[in-house]
Amino acid sequence: MIFYILAGVVSAAVTWGASWVIWRLSSKYKLYPSIRDRDVHSTPTPRLGGLAMFVGILVAFAVASQVSWFHLVFAKPGQIMAILGAAVIIVLIGVADDIWDLDWLTKLAGQIIAAGLLVWQGVQLVTLPVGGITVVPPVVGLVLSVGAVVLVMNAVNFIDGLDGLVAGVAIIANGAFFIYSYILARAVGETEYFNLASLITAVLIGACLGFLPLNWHPAKLFMGDSGALLVGLLMATSAISVTGQIDPNTLQSGRLLAPAFIPILLPLAILLIPLLDFMLAVTRRIRAGKSPFSADRKHLHHRLLDMGHTHLQAVLIFYSWTAVVSIGVLSFLFVPWGWSLAFIVVGLAATTVATLAPLGKRMRLAARSTQAHPAPQKKGAPS
Repeated sequence: MIFYILAGVVSAAVTWGASWVIWRLSSKYKLYPSIRDRDVHSTPTPRLGGLAMFVGILVAFAVASQVSWFHLVFAKPGQIMAILGAAVIIVLIGVADDIWDLDWLTKLAGQIIAAGLLVWQGVQLVTLPVGGITVVPPVVGLVLSVGAVVLVMNAVNFIDGLDGLVAGVAIIANGAFFIYSYILARAVGETEYFNLASLITAVLIGACLGFLPLNWHPAKLFMGDSGALLVGLLMATSAISVTGQIDPNTLQSGRLLAPAFIPILLPLAILLIPLLDFMLAVTRRIRAGKSPFSADRKHLHHRLLDMGHTHLQAVLIFYSWTAVVSIGVLSFLFVPWGWSLAFIVVGLAATTVATLAPLGKRMRLAARSTQAHPAPQKKGAPS
């Protein structure tokens, strides 16, 4: 555990320092776009924070490569280079989009190339923990892996609309996934897959922690597409590394690891909010006859603001939804399923009440206004 913490601390420290430098340089040379109609902020803000996050992640991987405890991870240098190479492609595409606003086809092509690079070096779904263990045909595994990586990258990018939102959600979700992958490595024997997933999540948590101080409302620096796509890429990579390699038949340690559906359910749980927003956005745009990647101001975070939530309240609601689902699903590994289910139900009920609170307040104010100022009756109308 200490070495994962070390990798996370290195990632956080380097990311924070690089974020500060990029913020100062971007502010000095006015490296930021103008305000768009769908933007929530009112002051032009630099959007190159993803570069700082990538630098932090890169340095953390370099430090980890010198630690003998991670020898299983770096025993396959081609796989590590593919992950970092895919990250380079995504960051470059993101930076270009943040500066020149690329068309969606160009961005999608870059994402597919990055995902293809991962699959080419073995980061792909080989098995699925369904019905015991199901071996995925190579072609199917390739298509599913590329599709999953592209889907998660765009899903995370779609919710990047409020200060601190993506960084905070990623910290919570990856925290839950790190605990899961670490437990797997301890329970079923260390493998390069579980070590890889644990290292990726630890480094990603560190990068998000290092970036969050400058991204907290009111943000001095945005992660931009380069950062959001990078977060999505690494989250998908760690999830595939575990989900695509685990054999549920080996999970025989009683209450601790009995639920064999966790390898699939947990990645879906930690990505619930981004995937929900993505599906709603795609459906909404296709129905309107637009490209599924065309921008609008109808994402979930926009709707929370329109309901009457403050910026901070909207961000905290996203955190709450992510925490309830992620921790709830993770708790299946530690407590009887009834307690886990009760936590999820109560947690979702509480977050739903908090989400809808402004609507209730509006209804109460409207009712009071009606009682204080009743509508005038027409002449001759019965009283």
